[in-house]
Amino acid sequence: MASTLVTGATGKVGNAVARALHARGDRVRVLARDVERAKALLPDGVEVVRGDVTDPTSVATSVAGCGLVFNAMGIPEQWLRDPGEFDRVNARGTENVVRAAREAGVRRVVHTSTIDVFEAGQGERFDETRLARAPKGTAYERSKQRAEELALAARDGMELVFVNPAAVYGPGPGFSLDEQLIEPVARKKLPALTPGGMGVVFVEGAARGHLLAAERGRDGERYILCDRHVTLLELARTVKRVAGGGRVPPVLPVPVARALAAASEVAARRLGIPPLLARGQLYFLLWNAQPDSSKAQTELGWEPTALEDGIAASLR
Repeated sequence: MASTLVTGATGKVGNAVARALHARGDRVRVLARDVERAKALLPDGVEVVRGDVTDPTSVATSVAGCGLVFNAMGIPEQWLRDPGEFDRVNARGTENVVRAAREAGVRRVVHTSTIDVFEAGQGERFDETRLARAPKGTAYERSKQRAEELALAARDGMELVFVNPAAVYGPGPGFSLDEQLIEPVARKKLPALTPGGMGVVFVEGAARGHLLAAERGRDGERYILCDRHVTLLELARTVKRVAGGGRVPPVLPVPVARALAAASEVAARRLGIPPLLARGQLYFLLWNAQPDSSKAQTELGWEPTALEDGIAASLR
């Protein structure tokens, strides 16, 4: 049996994909910069290869003998002191993975993209037909657009399927809504909510969607994975209800949130720490567009997770 390579296995999505593959009996190999950390986060029996997607040689070594690749790596943050890192890792790293997979004779690559590559008006509903043609508004978004472009250019006949998750939350490594909102609301430690909202997807459902894309996805197609759209206020109220307690904070007025994001980034550059609220994050939340996952449900047989069930699992 050929191995399946997973990149990004110490992150939220990649870790869940690697675990799901291992649970069904696949031979799983992961590429990781920190081997010991990866081993601590993964089940026994998962092979860990030291390397980095920005290093083509290590990528080529890791993909040798694999029949399928899940490229789930990436920098998910909306702010870095050096914005060029987004392109170096998210875009060029993807190009390295796809090229190495093609040269190694891999049958199919499933690439973890994002809903950020699509366009829609503020608050509008959108599906996979609404791919943005112009560069998006943040360095992160542009790097994910570029990653898709480079992946398509590098595949040269190899099968390639894109999975476009909404904001992923749930158990597992990687910073997400769990640390930003779910736990703080349940513990009454969140002083205020950011205005706006987003589509969300539970991490285990996202992993199932990736495996289904590998099995049933059409070559060259994109599949949005989104359980539902929710404002942060609605999310906080759901957390409090499911937790049986907690506190729903007030929502910041938009002008206050914009001022906070600008000031946070100034402080972050001076202190070398992540901003309290990145302007890119606020930009995304105020976009507040509603992803439509009908295609994944119809073509892949994917099923969304109820928000209450996902939050309950996160709180456990």
